[in-house]
Amino acid sequence: MLNILKKTNIPFLCFLFFAFLLFNLDSITNHTMTLIKKDPPILIEPTNNYVKTDQFIFVKSTENFVPLSKQDLKNIFYTIVNNGWDQFTFYCPSEYTNCLNDVKDLSQDQDLLTHLNNFVHPYNGFSNVKTIISEAGDVTVSITYFYNDEEIQKINAKVDEIYNNIITDNMDTQTKILTIHDYIINNTKYDVERNNDGTSIYHSYTAYGPLLEGYATCNGYTDAMALFLIKMGIPNFKVARTPDNTTNTEGHVWNAVYLNNTWLHLDLTWDDPVSTDGKDYLQHKYFLITTSQLREVDQGEITVTEHNFKENIYIELKENESN
Repeated sequence: MLNILKKTNIPFLCFLFFAFLLFNLDSITNHTMTLIKKDPPILIEPTNNYVKTDQFIFVKSTENFVPLSKQDLKNIFYTIVNNGWDQFTFYCPSEYTNCLNDVKDLSQDQDLLTHLNNFVHPYNGFSNVKTIISEAGDVTVSITYFYNDEEIQKINAKVDEIYNNIITDNMDTQTKILTIHDYIINNTKYDVERNNDGTSIYHSYTAYGPLLEGYATCNGYTDAMALFLIKMGIPNFKVARTPDNTTNTEGHVWNAVYLNNTWLHLDLTWDDPVSTDGKDYLQHKYFLITTSQLREVDQGEITVTEHNFKENIYIELKENESN
């Protein structure tokens, strides 16, 4: 008898269930659409120890990871790198109709990514950026960084050692910068081999080369100087001249330094010239000079074209030129 009742109640219960669904279809559908349309959560990881808090004109750190413009996207990419995140996912909102196309363009613009890289701490500088875009509009950015933990530990120990040995409390800021500038140049040779054929036994393209091996290319000189500037609490960024496959076929990078309310150029590579007589030379032609002074020095006995930088990116230096 009990089994008969159960079998009789099943169709009746099913009828009640479907009647309930039919009666409440609109409200259930609306609730489901609300869940679908709800903004997906964005996981914010802690920053690492090398995040820079300096504010720049071209790009800025952001806490808003819902982009509505190309500038928002640049700020998000910069923030990911500046914070030292290995991976980060954000999404394109429906109101930003061209967002996914702009993300694709930005992720493939190696020149722009290189310039963004110049505003972060050297240890947060990347060697590769991989961007994956899902059909749902999620954007996952994965970063591979230049420096590993072992290199950072050795470089930091060397920076502390050098600083404690040659810098004294009675020095003013400019003297401290000059002392570091001269030390790096006097203890470093330009890595001609890497410059000529792209290979070398030295890590000359990072701060490890000049500080621990005694060899550097422009990247190594610039990163090493940046580490000391950061240690001294001096605002700075790197300036890059990128190749354009025409008359400008070689890249170059140097330091921009904020001192006495002015942004100045500092180029250790050109102050450590490669000589034909085999002697080591120390110069100060490119030591803390304004943009107008940089142009004058570049038009000396030998015309230098390596300092042609994009003024729409390194805007602080352009404003300095007009002052």
